[in-house]
Amino acid sequence: MAAAVAPLCFSAIGQSRDKRSLASSTGAAPRPHGGGSSGSGSGSGFEGIRFRSSVYGVARTSTSSSRAVAVRCMCAAVDVPTVAETKQKFLNAYKRPIPSIYNTVLQELLVQQHLMRYKKFYRYDPVFALGFVTVFDQLMEGYPSDEDRETIFQAYIRALSEDPEQYRVDAQKLEGWARDQSSDSLVNFSSRGGEIEEKLKDIAERARGKGSFNYSRFFAVGLFRLLELANATEPTVLDKLCAALNINKRSVDRDLDVYRNLLSKLVQAKDLLKEYIDREKRKREERTESQKANEAITKCVGEYQEVGH
Repeated sequence: MAAAVAPLCFSAIGQSRDKRSLASSTGAAPRPHGGGSSGSGSGSGFEGIRFRSSVYGVARTSTSSSRAVAVRCMCAAVDVPTVAETKQKFLNAYKRPIPSIYNTVLQELLVQQHLMRYKKFYRYDPVFALGFVTVFDQLMEGYPSDEDRETIFQAYIRALSEDPEQYRVDAQKLEGWARDQSSDSLVNFSSRGGEIEEKLKDIAERARGKGSFNYSRFFAVGLFRLLELANATEPTVLDKLCAALNINKRSVDRDLDVYRNLLSKLVQAKDLLKEYIDREKRKREERTESQKANEAITKCVGEYQEVGH
């Protein structure tokens, strides 16, 4: 089954395009790949990004104030966990083995989300949560145990020091809201009041600031899910929604193409897995039937010999 799993690696879908060092001359801790601007979309999610641990060095200066700033930056950097620590938290929270077809993608997602989670301008929002929940549920569709699937979800989110219940609740609220929307009401959220509308307004305001909003591909998937639930099939609706939220439409289009590619590969891999499982099941049944036949023949021969004696 290695051939079935190999295409699922996110690093094969997209490669990191920017490996520049972001160490600042002021001694500030370097940030992971990508900026905070909503327009760039860089380092936004599913792309394979090589994470390297950094040693935070501080240039000597002649002023005590510069040294004080450097020390504060170094102390802040210490509080950010490494990718290895996040992955270990997940493994400690869920100790049971996970089939490779699921585990391969889960580990890739966890690394990517770790990098997003600890960016300078990261801030949780419900559209991001809806996007992640959508990706996770589609990835884990068909998992042998519903209970284990939810336990994995909780272990994954807690490994990132976030609240899995908040993800689920916010995703459900957005889904319920979107089902009640039309194409027009969906994009005109700013003219109305309401819990979801206020959250969307907050996102739009932060995205306009080009620094307080960190776009990601999970956010793009969240937008796609809103359109899907609202049955907003017109191509122009996504353009209008992106404009209302101050999101770069080209970044969303690109990221949704990656998302569709991922789903296609998952379907293919799961079909191969199902065929493999069915084939192995048939082989086990054939071996069992053959064993039973041999036992029956042996028993029959034994009884015949006893009668002969």
